[in-house]
Amino acid sequence: MAPPPLPLFSPSPKQPPPPPWLHGPNIPAPVTPPNHIQAPPNPKNDPKPQRKNSSSNNPLTAGVPGGRTRRAVLGIIRRVRSLELSDPPNTKLRPTTSSTIPFDLPIDRPHEEETRRDEKEMPTSRAVPWSAARHEDLKVALRREKKVRAPTPAERVLEAAELERLRRAARGMDRWVRAKKAGVTDEVVEEVRREWSSGQELAAVRVVEPLRRCMDRAREILETKTRGLVVWTRGDIHFVADIRKVPVLKCTIPESQWTYGSISESSSNGNGDTHGSFREIDQGIGTYETPIEGTLYEREVNRLLDSLGPRFIDWWWNTPLPVDADLLPKVVPGYKTPFRQCPPGVRPTLADGELTYLRKLARPLPTHFALGRNTKLQGLAAAILKLWEKSLIAKIAVKVGIQNTNNEQMAWNLKHLTGGTIILRNKDFIILYRGKDFLPGEVKQSVIEQEARVDDQQVKEEEARLTVVDSLKMFAGLPSEESSMGTFREYRDFQVNHVRETTENNKAMIELEAEKHRLEKELKDQERRLFILTKKIERSNQALAKLHSSWNPSEQSSDKELLTEEEMMIFRKIGLKMDEHVLLGRRGIFDGVIEEIHQHWKHKEIVKVITKQTQSYQITCTSMLLEVETGGTLVATQKLTNSHAIILYRGKNYRRPTKSETSNLLTKREALRRSIEVQRRGSMKYYVWERQKSIEELNWRLANVTMKIRKLTP
Repeated sequence: MAPPPLPLFSPSPKQPPPPPWLHGPNIPAPVTPPNHIQAPPNPKNDPKPQRKNSSSNNPLTAGVPGGRTRRAVLGIIRRVRSLELSDPPNTKLRPTTSSTIPFDLPIDRPHEEETRRDEKEMPTSRAVPWSAARHEDLKVALRREKKVRAPTPAERVLEAAELERLRRAARGMDRWVRAKKAGVTDEVVEEVRREWSSGQELAAVRVVEPLRRCMDRAREILETKTRGLVVWTRGDIHFVADIRKVPVLKCTIPESQWTYGSISESSSNGNGDTHGSFREIDQGIGTYETPIEGTLYEREVNRLLDSLGPRFIDWWWNTPLPVDADLLPKVVPGYKTPFRQCPPGVRPTLADGELTYLRKLARPLPTHFALGRNTKLQGLAAAILKLWEKSLIAKIAVKVGIQNTNNEQMAWNLKHLTGGTIILRNKDFIILYRGKDFLPGEVKQSVIEQEARVDDQQVKEEEARLTVVDSLKMFAGLPSEESSMGTFREYRDFQVNHVRETTENNKAMIELEAEKHRLEKELKDQERRLFILTKKIERSNQALAKLHSSWNPSEQSSDKELLTEEEMMIFRKIGLKMDEHVLLGRRGIFDGVIEEIHQHWKHKEIVKVITKQTQSYQITCTSMLLEVETGGTLVATQKLTNSHAIILYRGKNYRRPTKSETSNLLTKREALRRSIEVQRRGSMKYYVWERQKSIEELNWRLANVTMKIRKLTP
């Protein structure tokens, strides 16, 4: 028996209810019978689909811009979340095949107003049943906590009412002291104290670059140098209060943690009154000793920089403060460039990859030194050598606002004093690498000791060799003549006779010989270049002669038409007022220019020719050549703003030439070649003159060096 035929469509199993965003609110989801077979659609019977509003089919995504972007998906999730939030706690849901699980997405909701607006728009709906399947896999998105701003000294010391009063007073100030690039200098501090002594309790200080990059650091510098309190900051202006004129809170900070200067009773208000624990101080308030903070790395950096020298207080970036290189000693007695020795098999130079790696390594490092002078850097060099024992790189900042600073000279002096390698130099920083051949103090001492031991061993070997030679002479009867070839004694004799005992005359002779050799080499090079230029000029002359062979200028006609002075003046005025003109370019006069002039004369009697030539003889030759080649009459040559105008009159008996007449001028292409060749020859002639001048100077210097060598030669 044959099996029954299979249906076209298999019966669909029982499906869970669709999610709430697939149908509109308050519309029950379509229920399909379990044994219902849906017939395939017939495109012939179905009417043409009409365009419907997307908001009716997708009510949840109707108002979400962005399509399928991340923003749209987040909007959909917020709206689904609003459905669950809008359900009352005791709402009875319709029975479904799956258990009801609360739909809760732990997402971040930065826009609460938009969420509340979406809650109003969306009605109550059911929970999504499949949320339990992945509820455990969802991760909680936590908002990034905002860093709490540390209170300023003014906020810790002053009362809130007093601080608000001072800030209101600061808003009405329209005068300030300008701190220039050098930072808060002594002049700025004197100006601030002068403002306080004139009866003002506030002084405004305006900072500029580079201190403006970190206003917190600028506030610390102002409070440290002026002994005042910065009560308010507006843009790039700090308002500093005189602590002697404002009351201070008591017991907000332990008194044991304040370090005051010398107390002066004469600087008080006159009646001896104080506010709270406030005491009058001649220099202002003390500095608050903050406890040791920061990571272990920061504390180690501060400890290392403290061992190198005094800090630079006017540093415009955050801590740690660099060492002030200008306060280090200018000259260190007995300082020498350190001994260096590269390990065997290691190249002392840096490859491109190593240089890039070191520059990337130096970027996040703190600045070690701040330098403001160009010379006398032995103290800084000694500090850099001490730093290199613990760090590969020394980072030096160039101080801003100091006159006559030259970072190139600084880097050159430091390189020769320390023997390091410059991996970066600009107007802001100088970064020195200690080099692959750098030896720390302990390693250098061990190398020197090893060399001393080797020297002693060689001496002992030489003594043993001499002892053996003497014994052989006694028993074998060898000749008494001693040979030092290949022995340690020969090496020492060479060092004594030829290396260590060099006189000043020998050094001067060596320098003069090197200078003579260098001058001879440079003179030979200049002569070779002069010979090449001379050959090029000869080839250029040949090319110009070949071009000029096809150029045969016309002769001046003897039957020349004469014009009266009145006609010349009228034609000149007409020509200068004309807008149409013929422009002479770099090609000069060729057959195309003559044809264009005749084309102008076809409609007008006057033609204006504009030339960019500047030399008077060139303009005269050009005007005479145009007059001869065109057969017209030269009316005038007029100086314009940036050029010259040549005005030509065609004449009363003018006859337009025919095209069949042969031209005796160059073509457009030949004229361009001639112009390029003339320009090239002129440049080469200038270079020939320079080479000849250099050769004369080198010959003179070589003669002087030869004369000095003759004087030193015995």
